[in-house]
Amino acid sequence: MQAGARLAPNGIVRPLPGGAFGEAPLTPRPLDAGMGLAVARRTVFRPYDAECFGRVADRVAEGNMSLLGRPLGAREVAERARLRNAIATGALITSGRHLQHGDAQQASRNMEVFTNCATAIASFAKFYLLLNGSGVGRAYDDALVAVDWAQAPDVLLHLSPDHADFPHDRASLHRFGTEFGLLPWGTGEAAFHEAAVRRFIAEEWLASTADAPAGAIVHAIEDSREGWAKAIERLESLAFEGARGRTLVLDFSAIRPRGAPIGGMQGRPASGPLSLMRAFMAIRRDVIAPARDGRLAEPWEQAMLVDHHLSVEVQVGGARRAARMATKNWRDPGIIRFIRAKSEGGLWTANNSVMVDAAFWRGVQAARAGSARAEDKRALEVFEDVTRCAFVNGEPGFINGDMLEDHRTGRAREKPVHHDGRDVRSARYQVDHASALLADLAARAAEAHFPCTTNPCGEIVLHVTGGYCVIADFAPLLACPVDPATVLPGVMPDAMAADWDDRVEDAVRLGVRFLMRANSMDALYAEEVRRTNRMGIGPTGLHEWAWARFGLGFDDLLDEAKSAPFWEALARFSEAAKEEADAYAEELGRVRPFTVTTVKPAGTTSKLFGLTEGAHLPARRQYLRWVQFKGTKGESGNWLPDSDPLLADYEARGYPVRTLRSFPGMSIVGFPTLPLIQRLGLGDRLKTAPEASPEEQYRWLSLMERHWIGAERGNQISYTLKVYTDRHDLEAFRDILLTHQPQVRCCAVLPSAPDAALGYEYLPEEEVDEAEFQAIVAAIRDPALHEALDMAHLACAGGVCPI
Repeated sequence: MQAGARLAPNGIVRPLPGGAFGEAPLTPRPLDAGMGLAVARRTVFRPYDAECFGRVADRVAEGNMSLLGRPLGAREVAERARLRNAIATGALITSGRHLQHGDAQQASRNMEVFTNCATAIASFAKFYLLLNGSGVGRAYDDALVAVDWAQAPDVLLHLSPDHADFPHDRASLHRFGTEFGLLPWGTGEAAFHEAAVRRFIAEEWLASTADAPAGAIVHAIEDSREGWAKAIERLESLAFEGARGRTLVLDFSAIRPRGAPIGGMQGRPASGPLSLMRAFMAIRRDVIAPARDGRLAEPWEQAMLVDHHLSVEVQVGGARRAARMATKNWRDPGIIRFIRAKSEGGLWTANNSVMVDAAFWRGVQAARAGSARAEDKRALEVFEDVTRCAFVNGEPGFINGDMLEDHRTGRAREKPVHHDGRDVRSARYQVDHASALLADLAARAAEAHFPCTTNPCGEIVLHVTGGYCVIADFAPLLACPVDPATVLPGVMPDAMAADWDDRVEDAVRLGVRFLMRANSMDALYAEEVRRTNRMGIGPTGLHEWAWARFGLGFDDLLDEAKSAPFWEALARFSEAAKEEADAYAEELGRVRPFTVTTVKPAGTTSKLFGLTEGAHLPARRQYLRWVQFKGTKGESGNWLPDSDPLLADYEARGYPVRTLRSFPGMSIVGFPTLPLIQRLGLGDRLKTAPEASPEEQYRWLSLMERHWIGAERGNQISYTLKVYTDRHDLEAFRDILLTHQPQVRCCAVLPSAPDAALGYEYLPEEEVDEAEFQAIVAAIRDPALHEALDMAHLACAGGVCPI
């Protein structure tokens, strides 16, 4: 047998994947200068990585293999070396979570910081997951909400005057007044009324816990993610129990000051107690009070508002913004209010989608044809209201809930109902107050019309009561055994093509094993992880690979006969992923994964190497990519002490920098970006997303679902399809959706107007013309950026290549 091969119980010799990468350390792939390096500095590199991706690969591979929980034998040592090489070359990029946190101590960490995708059915669980960096989906169906916040206790807040963040002097009072919305934007320190801010604090906060009413529950919040979530659990469970008339005192004094380093987050600055206090003050003011007086009577709407206020504080936590999905059953009586929650209610912290099914689409068509059935007319009303709102701001979207894998197979309904809190239990966090609430919600979910929902980006199916999916990207372009830029597209020796394909398949198989080991970590949802063993592996940089390996542009890929080698290869890799998942699950004594394949947005991982993201077409030919960093300037014009030091560094080098108003305490840096696909010589065969019609993109998505996701054990594809409002009016937009959306599992369809007309303070990508792009690049003093963005690339892309 070859090195690392294993004899399976059925007598078949199974080779250890990764042989195409070998075990001698390979040279790590350089990151894309500018944006790629900036993303790595912000979210990946540690000081001892010395900005070397090979060192990142070393620690990530070591950490992942340590999850086996035993000394590594020769076979595991070989796998670790091969895994390291696959990561170092970029062929298996894994995910931003793993690149950031993976190291030799991984086995002692909680799974939450390694999961990109999760769901939650209670606010405390959702908040805990967001604090750990997970994106979280929640279904707000009437049948799935059990807490009436009108029954919450009175909430009193205390922060010791001795705490470093207690605002005493004029400067700290001014900052407090600005960040709590007490002062008009732009009010200077010299102009504000100090007494008004002091009076607000005296009225809103309890001066001493000794002043609490008799019989009050006093809860000291611990200085940890678990401590923050436990405070929400305490309040939420009391509301479920009907504790109105009682008093809950929350003491924030033990929380570390703003700017103090967070262990496990590479020393990033803490938000401090004021951030969490602001969330509780908002819940008290905007949820509990109006719920009691009848202005906010619906529990699902109360839950959405609680989650919104908690998410706002994760937005400014310093590490990443909160990522959320909010869904609701199209049949619910309050669906119209849900549809308008973002456009009229200002709830901007989640991606909102309406859960629909085949009956919905039939109803819309029937009502359009004149049906008077109440359900058909309701379906049309929902469809028209969704599309009216979405045509303005892109939300809500539609998710075909009955096409999601666990709904389709019925496995979601197999989840047992537990009454002892085990559904939310890990070594770090144990439910002690909310067991009854969770049992009630689990029983509700067992009877719900839609027992599944998705993560924020829509690519993973998860149970509504809570679940995880560990996900990873592989980049088939970067598995090329030589520099892809030196390859004549689609033309290469057979041996080289075979070597390339072997490396792609090895990256897929190594990635599946990587994810299954991650499923063994201590997890809040350990019970559900054991039940499903769910994972999602998917490609990124597909368009670069299609061009370099097969000589195919986007238009070619839509011709299934012409592009057959591409689709056959993708289907072969999909089968390899599922085969490896089954074999490795048998080897480890675990269940066969419920789902294996996906395509995630791949934002962080793709930017590291300048790739197109996931299944997406390149958004633009050249643009500014804006990235958030924690920090603002003081009155002196200097960056405040707790600001991310990278802000001053980028500003000094001439990168565009702006302070945000809608995200308090945050600023953005603009990175000139010329995608790798622009540098591969496609010329006029390059097609960007604005140049592809909606029909072409739906065709692409359907082909990807068929050949990569597969008929069984697949998740979904995260894809945003832009419909340009200068080409399509509302009725055309509706026709596009009605024709194509029922045929795919999910797709975010985003009507897009000129950037300036959208009304947002900033957009993640800002298109700039070639002259402006050159001027921005010229003003930046960064040799690596200039080397990467040689302006000859722009000339090549325009068909006038000087080479």
